[in-house]
Amino acid sequence: MRDQKVQTVTQVNVSNHKRKIGIIGGTFNPIHNGHLFIAEQVRSQLGLEKVYFMPDFIPPHVDHKEAIDATDRTNMVNVAINDNDDFDIEMIEIINQTTSYTYNTMIELNRIHPDYEYYFIIGGDMVEYLPKWYKVDELFKLTHFVGVRRENYPMTTKYPVIWVDVPKLDISSTMVRKLVKNRQSIRYLVPDAVAKYIKEHNLYE
Repeated sequence: MRDQKVQTVTQVNVSNHKRKIGIIGGTFNPIHNGHLFIAEQVRSQLGLEKVYFMPDFIPPHVDHKEAIDATDRTNMVNVAINDNDDFDIEMIEIINQTTSYTYNTMIELNRIHPDYEYYFIIGGDMVEYLPKWYKVDELFKLTHFVGVRRENYPMTTKYPVIWVDVPKLDISSTMVRKLVKNRQSIRYLVPDAVAKYIKEHNLYE
């Protein structure tokens, strides 16, 4: 039987006075309302001071993932979160312009912000891949991991993941790109400002 270390929202205890900061990383190709909804739910449930959206420069996925230029992806994140003071953008991986390994990023972020206590938000489908992450055991010493529960994915893991329940929004960046390519509406799937940016810059066509 696999080890199971599951923390619920009510079991989260902070033993210091550091600022509780969420991080949600990704390619954001493009950012959509599902990303924003998850970030807001986790922020609210865990009492985070702020959630930072962290676009990656070169995602270290096993499967090659086509992504548009980082400038456009970053600009879309900025227009998407512009009206929410609880959201911000973390540009460290874009600035470094290297393959985005979370371990290296979190070392640098903890050095820059020693007063922050980080909560790294991932989907429940990504939890089972944690053993494959670069230096994952050391990574858990640098940040808390928050897993967003998803149907058909187990909550069993040997790592101390904090699980949260978030109502399901079945939206993906792949879906948005496909709709744009087929000249179909993406209204209510992405913020209006993102839809406008995509149209004005002829993205994904």
